[in-house]
Amino acid sequence: MSPFNELIHQPVRLQIMAALNALDDESQLDFGALRDLLGVTDGNLATHLRKLEDAGYIQVTKTFVGRRPRTYIALTPLGRQAFADHVQALKEILKNA
Repeated sequence: MSPFNELIHQPVRLQIMAALNALDDESQLDFGALRDLLGVTDGNLATHLRKLEDAGYIQVTKTFVGRRPRTYIALTPLGRQAFADHVQALKEILKNA
């Protein structure tokens, strides 16, 4: 059985991982777009992103566009694999239910 990932399983983090996984390997998602997609606050999103970043599942890139700061988020290869493993674990749980 694939490992069940408690870190990813939290609902907001699962949605973050799913949204980022839908992008191709080279793409990133803007912080504001991700926040709006998930319907969460800036602080809530930042807290969940930090946990995923600390685990090595996402990469956060901060830059400036003109004078405005911008934050972009992307899955790392480790994050993409962890998400795939978690989805597989969920499928196995449902298959055995």
